[in-house]
Amino acid sequence: MAITERARQLKAAGRPTISLGAGEPDFATPGHIVEAARQAALDPANHHYTPNSGLPALREAVAHYTTEFSGPAVSANQTLITNGGKQAVYLGLAAILDAGDEVLIPAPYWVTYPEASRLAGASPVVVDTNSQTGFKVTVDQLDKATTDRTKALIFVSPSNPTGAVYTAAEVEAVGRWAAERRIWVITDEIYQRLIYNGLVSAPSIAAVPELGDRWLIVNGVAKTFAMTGWRVGWLVGPADVIKAASNYQSHLTSNVNNIAQQAAVAALNGPREPIEDMRLSFDKRRQAMVGWLNEMNGVECLEPEGAFYTFPAIGGFDSSMAAASYLLEEADVAVVPGEAFGLDGYARLSYALADDDLEIAMERMSKALATRPI
Repeated sequence: MAITERARQLKAAGRPTISLGAGEPDFATPGHIVEAARQAALDPANHHYTPNSGLPALREAVAHYTTEFSGPAVSANQTLITNGGKQAVYLGLAAILDAGDEVLIPAPYWVTYPEASRLAGASPVVVDTNSQTGFKVTVDQLDKATTDRTKALIFVSPSNPTGAVYTAAEVEAVGRWAAERRIWVITDEIYQRLIYNGLVSAPSIAAVPELGDRWLIVNGVAKTFAMTGWRVGWLVGPADVIKAASNYQSHLTSNVNNIAQQAAVAALNGPREPIEDMRLSFDKRRQAMVGWLNEMNGVECLEPEGAFYTFPAIGGFDSSMAAASYLLEEADVAVVPGEAFGLDGYARLSYALADDDLEIAMERMSKALATRPI
């Protein structure tokens, strides 16, 4: 937030600041989705309250989508449509956690996970990873962090902020471990379709047979379909847990915006070419950014296999906040310091921005870091 506010001040003062902090696609929502929303807005049926758990057509579409891309066969009554992925994370945790429970959260993590755990009355237990482990947590690390109060694990692949993607064998190992420990797994699959390097899929831990029904999937239209502002996410899991989460939502927000829900139906059931076009653009930018970063003074960057972020180590600074501040002041480039994600010494850089802006930002960073003593 400090970096964001300073970047805003610099822009207001006329500085040509470029932000690499965006957590959303820079593309417009595909036209057929927007048209579906326009038509929905003209239909009086969408001007009134609808079922709290979501429009039946969208719940059905989510069930088919989840079965296709995540693995476990699910039905519509196992889905809950939420106001974005954040609400899905919180409702899932609130439905299964009790006061005093512990939640394992591998770091670096998306900033909402620890806070959502606390809101649900539980304690987040951070399990550190680093670039040497590919930013992936191991079964041994998880086992050492587990206590008799451990109730759940938040598992993310592809990862925000690192872009790391677990292999099928790694996913299976973690899933079997959680099953043996009778630990719930909340798997955030919001970047599931944004994968590279020839990967066909990002394996879902919910498909590990030994887990049975002790899993919850968080997903939504935000990242894959360039619909962050539409605020449509979902939670998928055992029917009784989904019913409990739906009860929470009924008192929090009632139904999700009907127009946005109809747009999400069009997204899930519509053509997939626009999605692939965006993914290919991200892939091109990903490769370019990684190449540029690894040529910079004091910077080391693993190649991410998913999402639309890099998470390089930036040397020569006392902290990643100091590095972010330096780059903002000296290069007019805003990045997110690693402290925000629970891992100092790194920074998150998004490549979800125009090609020209990306190239200019990389040139500025390279110049600013060239004279820094490492």
